Formats: sequence, structure tokens, C-alpha cells
Amino acid sequence: MWVLSWLKVGSEHTCNWAKPLTTERHPSTARHVPDNQYMRIRFTKMQGAGNDFVVLDETTQRLQLTPAHYRFLADRHFGVGADQILTVRPAPQPDVDFEYVIHNADGGEVEQCGNGSRCFVRFVREQGLTDKTTVRVKVHGGIITLQEMPDGQVTVDMGAPVFDLPQIPFAPAHASAVTDNTWQLALGNGDAVKVGVVSMGNPHAVQVVDDVDTAPVLAQGPLIENHAAFPKRVNAGFMQVINRGAVRLRVFERGAGETLACGTGACAAVVTGIRWGLLDSRVSVQTHGGTLTIEWQGGDTSVRMTGPATTVFQGEITIPDTL
Repeated sequence: MWVLSWLKVGSEHTCNWAKPLTTERHPSTARHVPDNQYMRIRFTKMQGAGNDFVVLDETTQRLQLTPAHYRFLADRHFGVGADQILTVRPAPQPDVDFEYVIHNADGGEVEQCGNGSRCFVRFVREQGLTDKTTVRVKVHGGIITLQEMPDGQVTVDMGAPVFDLPQIPFAPAHASAVTDNTWQLALGNGDAVKVGVVSMGNPHAVQVVDDVDTAPVLAQGPLIENHAAFPKRVNAGFMQVINRGAVRLRVFERGAGETLACGTGACAAVVTGIRWGLLDSRVSVQTHGGTLTIEWQGGDTSVRMTGPATTVFQGEITIPDTL
């Protein structure tokens, strides 16, 4: 049983799931998890432009969670509820401040999460893990730099976009080349879509649509995500160009489905739009969850993303013995 109470986090009143009324477990179940006998997990719920996360602190001890545990935490009916689970770990090398590990709602580990990156730096500062306003963080695909701005916004240096097809990864044998920057995918429902492919630490396929409100995100999203051209699956972006400095965007995320916002998806969309000659170097990206600002000067320069990061509540949850 959980007990619901209200806490004040920052300037906002938020809810907290307090400790279960009982902490005892049957000895036979305790043996299943000897390093974490009670499987009681402390967490922080955060969101960036509506993309929501459960954040875990493993800077002093590994929780030894399994994919089933991550799926439970992300479950909006039986767990906490989140698009991704973010884990903070100690620096694995001297030139970074922390390691940043991301698991999708389906329990699978992924390479990068842009909105989560902004929440990451807000978390480590609020928890007293660092007093730096700029931190360097190791992710699966490299190192990123996160900066908390004086106005409360967070800017992330996402690194340079990757277009090399094997590194994305993208298998061109399963697609048709339209131009150097554009590929056509034949989908299982009979649709054919033209996309730009790019990695922002994770793979993206971006298409331009007339209206994101009526775009077939839920119909085409899963088909693009699991298309044979993407050996590790892909995030599917649907971008509506408003003008050279503004777009609207929906993203069907790999392993999570459609989310209110996707930071790497916003970066990928703007990079694709710039390569196609549709956008300028600084673009406002409007998502269902909020607005992000993306900047890219082209070539091998870094993509910079700026947007909000908010702590929603903190709490504890007991993982069921049956997982």
C-alpha cells in the first residue's frame, strides 16, 4: 500500500508517494533481490515540455534493475508513469561529471534523450550532487554538455548530427534514394513516405507533413519505427513547416510511442529542414508539450537545444515481488 502526501518542491506544491505502511517481506522473496531486500525505490518525477521521466540516483549504489522493473516504473496504471527512466551514475572517466543512462518505457536501454538531458542537469543541481551550472555527461553515444541558464531554461550541446548511414544505423538496401539527403520508405500499409535520416545520438526519420494535427502519426509511426531500413528501430518525426524560423512537430518515439515532446526529435527535424533548404539556423519547435529552441550552423557543428525542465514530485515506490 502507498500513502499519498503533498510536498513542496521548489516553488510548487507537489505530491509524494510515501513509504509503504509495511516494509516486511516473506523470506523467500527477499532472496530474489539480496542486494536490495525490500526493492523500495526512491525516485523523482520530472518533465521537459511534457516529455515525462522517472529519475533515479545511482551515484552511491546500483539498484540492479531489470527491464521488467523499468517497464513497471514507466507503467501509468501500476507504476509511476513515464516516457523514459533516467539514471544518474558516477563519472566513469575523469573528463566528465556524471554518466547518464536512459531506458524507454518498454524497458530497453537507448542512446540518448534530449528532453531528459535538460531534466538531468536540473536534477543533479537540485539534489546537491553538483553546484556547477554547466556539466559534462557521458551518454551511450558520447559526451554532451548541459547548461542551466539564469532564466531557468536549460541548454544542451547535443553534439554534431550524424549522417553516415552505418552509424545511424540505416540500411539503404531497404529504401529508395530520392536525393543525397532524402529516402523513400515503402510501408506495410501501402503508404510511401519520403524521409531524412539522421542520428542525434539515436536514430531519426523525419518527414514533412501539411498539418501535424491530421498527420497519420499513430498509423505510420509504428511502421516506420520497425521498418527494415532501421536495424535498431527508429524515432519517426512528423514536421509541419510554419515559416523558416518555426515548425510544429509530433514524434512517435522508439519504444515509447507518441510523446508530448522529443528533444532529439526536435533536433533531428530542424537539422533535416535545414538540409532540405526549408529552415534557417535558429528554429522554434512547437510540440504538444511546449516549445523548444534549436540552433544549428550546419556541417559538423553542434546542435544546441534550449527548453524547460521541471521537477513534478518526489517519492518512493515498492517494486512487486512478482516481476
